[in-house]
Amino acid sequence: MALEIHLVPCLKDNYAYLLHEPASGETAAVDPSEAAPVMKAAAARGWRLTHILNTHHHWDHTGGNLALKDATGASIVGPAPDRDRIPGIDVALDEDDCFRLGDRAALVLFIPGHTRGHIAFHFADDQAVFCGDTLFALGCGRMFEGTAPQMWSSLCKLRALPGPTRVYCGHEYTQANARFALTVDRDNPDLAARALAVDATRAAGRPTVPSTMAEERAANPFLRADQQALADAVGLPGGDPAEVFAAIRQRKDNF
Repeated sequence: MALEIHLVPCLKDNYAYLLHEPASGETAAVDPSEAAPVMKAAAARGWRLTHILNTHHHWDHTGGNLALKDATGASIVGPAPDRDRIPGIDVALDEDDCFRLGDRAALVLFIPGHTRGHIAFHFADDQAVFCGDTLFALGCGRMFEGTAPQMWSSLCKLRALPGPTRVYCGHEYTQANARFALTVDRDNPDLAARALAVDATRAAGRPTVPSTMAEERAANPFLRADQQALADAVGLPGGDPAEVFAAIRQRKDNF
């Protein structure tokens, strides 16, 4: 049976997610920054939390770990390179490891750059990837612990996922990301249409997440650093894609 996925707003602009596998009744919380909203959302659906999945160690993705574990006994799963920085971790996963929630399987993707140990959970059969703060809708995360070549490689790994893959990222940053994207990819019709749709979605009070990988490939400038239009926009015609990516990221940092 397919995963049931429920978005849980947390803090100011974070998203946690509840994943429920109906056959087994197992339920996972992805990147719970705080416990209360996650517990409330699970209780409203009659779901019992069995797992907590962390994509990286930042407090706004792990802050609810211990309280949720204390309340439910849930097993905490996170990146092996960051096992010393994940509160309450029970299971540490590396690249290409498999995590199972009931009969649904996720392949672990190692995607460093935002942090040194960042991972994603790709549920291929459910066409869903939980990518934390590496890839955002129309954006990407800051490079706190990695290099531009690392981050570009991680984004290319995600970009290679099938187009229908739903992208479940860690924050509602899409509207601000769109405003920046238009400054470096102004002649992209897919981006222009997407920006209008995002404005309408937010005006209606709805989340812009998830997007799809096809939408991100078409309009996210950070996934288009190997396109001539983006190289020209940052003054690096013919430049190496990792260098073009770094220039785009620097502009976003100062936007």
